[in-house]
Amino acid sequence: MKETLKSAALALLIAASLVQSYFLIYRLPGTNPVVKTENDYVATENMGDELDVSRVIFPKQLVVHLGGNKHTVFYPDSTFYNLIFSRLQARQFDGFQRDVAQSRDWSKIRSEDEGIELEFGTGVPVSLLQKIMQIAPDPLFESESIDRIFLYSAAGEDKVHVFFFSVQGDVVYEAAKADLTVQDLKQHVDFGRTWMPYTLVDNTYYVPEEPLEMVEGTLGTGQYTVEQMQRSLFFDPSITRNIREKDGSEIYTDSKRSLQVRQNQNWINYTDPAVPAAGEDNLGKNGLSAVDFVNQHGGFSGTYRMELGEETDGKQTVQFQQYYSSFPIIDVPEFHYGVMKLEMQQGTTTVYERSLIYLKTDNQSKKMVQLPYGQALKDKIAAAAGGGTIKELYPGYRPSLGESGMTLTPVWVLEMEDGTVQVLK
Repeated sequence: MKETLKSAALALLIAASLVQSYFLIYRLPGTNPVVKTENDYVATENMGDELDVSRVIFPKQLVVHLGGNKHTVFYPDSTFYNLIFSRLQARQFDGFQRDVAQSRDWSKIRSEDEGIELEFGTGVPVSLLQKIMQIAPDPLFESESIDRIFLYSAAGEDKVHVFFFSVQGDVVYEAAKADLTVQDLKQHVDFGRTWMPYTLVDNTYYVPEEPLEMVEGTLGTGQYTVEQMQRSLFFDPSITRNIREKDGSEIYTDSKRSLQVRQNQNWINYTDPAVPAAGEDNLGKNGLSAVDFVNQHGGFSGTYRMELGEETDGKQTVQFQQYYSSFPIIDVPEFHYGVMKLEMQQGTTTVYERSLIYLKTDNQSKKMVQLPYGQALKDKIAAAAGGGTIKELYPGYRPSLGESGMTLTPVWVLEMEDGTVQVLK
């Protein structure tokens, strides 16, 4: 009997020891294991914030059509933008029907009918759009990417039409079941009646008829160190070697991955030639993976909006555009700042570019400035476009770094159909 008890006790001790060893090696559920593989990275402390994907998806601008060829524009984080967008986020959209975009005269609708357009700039996969809006699952619709949502009500109709525009350009989807009444839409439109009037030019971009006031700010800055980025991006920073280039930049490599640091611009370019597993590329998955990668390797220092490029040769560009107040900070050739760029392959990050500089919210100096408007702005646009096709016009900030910090100067930004971007002076 005693031997049996001893055997049972011994077995219990061995089992307890095995359980303890397991938790020592793998820690508790929900935490990172101590045992790591070469593909794991060490998270860096005291860098940027981690953001959920829902925080980096929002319309670039919200356009209100007032009827009678009158319009206004609300920009992110402004009072009426937040009010209208939050209300639309709470509505349900269902019953999607595919149609050709040319089935309606959108120019006439924008001019004559009351409505609201949510312009995302670049396409947002429906799977990601569903994270910020109440969009019902639909096999016909879920493989699409949407660059704008148009809600309007025609005169004499007791119905709100809701159209989702595909990035393909010639396809739209109407939500036949929209949890939105004509009175709801009218209330949203009425928020814009006392706001600044805008003129729609060539059915493409909007020019304000009054001066647009923006804050010009000078903010303090901080800087992530190269050592921080090395610890974040390399499995074992101790085995990296340093190579100095003729242009003054430095490259850190572990013979597989490389980190190029351009000291004169405080800009890094990280590449990982890892070959992703075979499989179909998924734009939504790339967006989610890009957010996760930035969260783990530097984080987000401020407000950012995601922009997803088209997939080409198995590669997709994901860009995070930084905002100050309601407007984007423009990446200019003379001073790289304001964007983080990633190249994705089937959910794997192969290229990662960003600035080492981040903005501080303390020690700010601010003043109000006015941007050109009306005919004076139209003249500047015509001179800059030089006869080319204009895609977008929007206000933004041009960054410059000085002894007192970073100055963000309000400017108009002209984006052409060929992808070139010009800052209007």
